[in-house]
Amino acid sequence: MTQPARNGHAPGPGAVAAFQERRLGATVLRTRRLLVDLDDLRPNERQPRMGDKVDEELQRQIEANEGLFEPLLVEPDPESPARFRIIDGERRWTNLRVLADAGKQEYRRVPVEATDRVLSDEERLRAWIYIHRQRKEWDAKEKEMVAYRLVELVGRASAANILGVTVRELDRLVQIFELSEQFRDLPESAAAITWARELNGIAKTLVTPTVVEAVTTKVSKRLITNSKDIRQLRTILRDPVARAHFLDDPNSTVQSAMMRIAGAAPAKASAKPLDDLQAAIGALRSLSWTEVGALKGDPDAVARLDDAVSLLQALRGSIADT
Repeated sequence: MTQPARNGHAPGPGAVAAFQERRLGATVLRTRRLLVDLDDLRPNERQPRMGDKVDEELQRQIEANEGLFEPLLVEPDPESPARFRIIDGERRWTNLRVLADAGKQEYRRVPVEATDRVLSDEERLRAWIYIHRQRKEWDAKEKEMVAYRLVELVGRASAANILGVTVRELDRLVQIFELSEQFRDLPESAAAITWARELNGIAKTLVTPTVVEAVTTKVSKRLITNSKDIRQLRTILRDPVARAHFLDDPNSTVQSAMMRIAGAAPAKASAKPLDDLQAAIGALRSLSWTEVGALKGDPDAVARLDDAVSLLQALRGSIADT
């Protein structure tokens, strides 16, 4: 089936790689290097990382390096002694298969580091998390996603222990991940975790399902465009009038809601806001219409203009007599 490998390379005929100790934090494994066929590997159904694993950039890196730079960590497959189950490296395996299925058969042979036994669930998870921490591969969403997945796999207490956090910290990570899953149609999917972290920072008594739905909708429509907007919800959601405006008007913005907070608008405008308004008008008048015309059809530009129009209408409504 397979031939052992030595120092990450294919061994000569009849060569057998010896098992060596590999320490992964508190977990000590006995492993050896082998070259195996793609079909002799299968993914781990209890893999902490979720989502699509096909990555064109990773495929380009594999081709540029003429193979994998780092072997997969695998264990004997408990369902088939002649095969292996992946502990770490499912993304690499998936993208090698894409290349092989495209006719590049040189990527069928996969360097692996195989353990001498089947690991326990906790050993496997600890090894995976230790490897990813050492590689610094925790991306914008990874830590929250892994926390969520670990709770599914092993429960809250074990998940907290494996991640090295308190149960309270674990619960916070899970809550943020669950919130992030509600943000849709974002230009960058990783931005969802940023929005969720900001929203999770607001008192739980204020963040009802209706509030979450309103925020996620306004983010997708670009009526909310930055973290400061989310932080201002702490004030808006405590004011009945501002809260009702923010939740009931599908085109409302954080700025228009702030204008409805009791006592926010003075009875008589001072010189300062008038000066600011005049400066804003001057800035608009100084725009190059040739450059503005080049933005025709740009959805981002249209969204920003809609936001400005909504704000101006709210300003007018707050100071007009009728």
